[in-house]
Amino acid sequence: MPRSSSKTHLCRVALVNPNTSQATTQAMVNIAARAAPEIEIVGFTAASGSGLISNEEQLATAAEVVAAMNPLLFNGYSGVIVSAFGDPGLKALQGALDIPVVGIAEQSMASAAQGNRRFSVVTTTPELIRSIQACAEVYGFGAQLASIRITEGALHETMADPDLLLTRLRSGIAKAIEEDNAEAIIIGGGPLAQAASTLAKHVKVPLIEPVPAAVLGLTAFLGRMDLNFPQ
Repeated sequence: MPRSSSKTHLCRVALVNPNTSQATTQAMVNIAARAAPEIEIVGFTAASGSGLISNEEQLATAAEVVAAMNPLLFNGYSGVIVSAFGDPGLKALQGALDIPVVGIAEQSMASAAQGNRRFSVVTTTPELIRSIQACAEVYGFGAQLASIRITEGALHETMADPDLLLTRLRSGIAKAIEEDNAEAIIIGGGPLAQAASTLAKHVKVPLIEPVPAAVLGLTAFLGRMDLNFPQ
């Protein structure tokens, strides 16, 4: 069932979580709503696949699940956000819908690369390094990608402990800045949205939160289109 923010809004945006975690969907909806309080954010959770996308096979499955979503689900929406790093199914939804569709990797990289900045992606999934590199190349930011830093330790151990997650992300951020000369940092992952929000206030270079970056990018695009938003 879709999860929604609950205020009166000017338009409605769908946030599609390509993994099966309802808790992750709700966390991302809450963060998206804080980024743009004037917009109603409604979350959709993948009906099948993985609870955490951590390798290429799971990413490919997520892309298939997103691509198979019924376009009628998005009637009455002004836009859609694909909210998993790697943007699974983004191109398929863009082709199927006549409203703007953006991805959190696409929009966070665009934000990080502003002013020709070199940026690093700090994340928890070593098996997705190649897909992150591919996203940077496809979106035209390959030359500005300084590094992809992976948190130390086992993935599930890291994700199971919020404090440990923050500690390991901080370490990766410090190395990206000090060793890779990153001028901006992206915390790469939809399930890392809350951690990114916590860390954003404590990093000496711009830290890009992918979910807010996607919300702001989409709303800027909608504004340029001068749409009559549905009520």
